[in-house]
Amino acid sequence: MTPASGGADERSGLAARQAELVAALVAGGTVPPGFDATRLDATRRALVRKRAGEAAKAWPLLAASCGGDWPRAFAAHRAGHEPVGALRDGWDVARALQRRGELSAGAAAELAEREFAFRYDGQGDPRPRRGVRFRRSVAKLLARR
Repeated sequence: MTPASGGADERSGLAARQAELVAALVAGGTVPPGFDATRLDATRRALVRKRAGEAAKAWPLLAASCGGDWPRAFAAHRAGHEPVGALRDGWDVARALQRRGELSAGAAAELAEREFAFRYDGQGDPRPRRGVRFRRSVAKLLARR
């Protein structure tokens, strides 16, 4: 084995171990060998709380409607799922709460506004609806007069 190939093997092994750790922290993966499960779980919970805070900024009415239970409500729906960004994480939580009939009027209005302005299939990034973009452009032009 040459030094160059040994280095490549080490890097590939390190990359695999890092991927295992990331999966355990944010995507519900198992605890990799050599890691303390209790500490990893504490880190996992802290990362979910951080994501809940970011989603609350993108979805203020949704978060406010849950009050102090927002971090718990968020974690119930998004823990174990890879982060997809605050907008999408919050959108997924809002839709889940709506399906269960647990969405407040304010949060339902916030979701309805997003659904009106964007297309979101639950998989990719939300895309602006064409008609909405056109109406906003016309409104900006008319406001300049």
